[in-house]
Amino acid sequence: MEHQIIDLSKPIQYNAGDPWFMKVKIKHKSHRQSHWLIRLALRLPLRLFPKNWVGWADDCIKNMGLHATTHIDAPWHYGPMVEGKPAKTIDQIPLEWCYGEGIVIDCSHKADFIAITVDDLKKDLDKNGITIRKGNIVLIRTDRDQLMGTPDFPNKGTGISREATEWLIDQGVKVMGIDQWGWDLPLKFMAQKAKELNDPEYFWEGHRVGIEKEYLHIEQLTNLRALPPTGFKVCVFPLKIVGGSAAPARVVAIIE
Repeated sequence: MEHQIIDLSKPIQYNAGDPWFMKVKIKHKSHRQSHWLIRLALRLPLRLFPKNWVGWADDCIKNMGLHATTHIDAPWHYGPMVEGKPAKTIDQIPLEWCYGEGIVIDCSHKADFIAITVDDLKKDLDKNGITIRKGNIVLIRTDRDQLMGTPDFPNKGTGISREATEWLIDQGVKVMGIDQWGWDLPLKFMAQKAKELNDPEYFWEGHRVGIEKEYLHIEQLTNLRALPPTGFKVCVFPLKIVGGSAAPARVVAIIE
């Protein structure tokens, strides 16, 4: 059976426009550099160095936070406990949760700093005749991935309300994702709004659902506009980082 694989992951690279806390630094070691390392460290005489080979390339990521690129958050990120039990770190996540039938909900019409509601989700699902089933992986399209690599990326966008997050979980969704910097409204906006409202329950409300109900979300997805509303599978296997609050993941959609 033929199938198409669509990459939904952000490239891991240095971007001058990224804010300081997202700048990824990768040191590339050339083939020539390793040529000398092999000869000196392993004491391999030049006469025994393969004639048709320069050396191996090598690389080192010097600075990359687990939340700096396309990644999936573990329950541990939201708080130390969930549903009265110790929250899972990323290496404890069942991989069965990370592969399933995908659904894209188009919320690209939402303006910056206006939260996505349950009604927004239901309207798009009804328009496309989709019913969410247990185990579906739901991806929220905002088209804010077009801001990636610019200073606006973490500071603009919509976000998922507490009620909408709870509603998705109640439909049986364990893993959900979004194509903007974070799951909630932008952090700076939420901090300012919490002060204006004098409301201690406002800040990070979507994430904090994970203290009461176990779920995971993917942040900084891209290319969701290339997907149909349904009819594809999502694969989002995270790196097995012991004790991690999140992990980078190569997220792909598979259309058969």
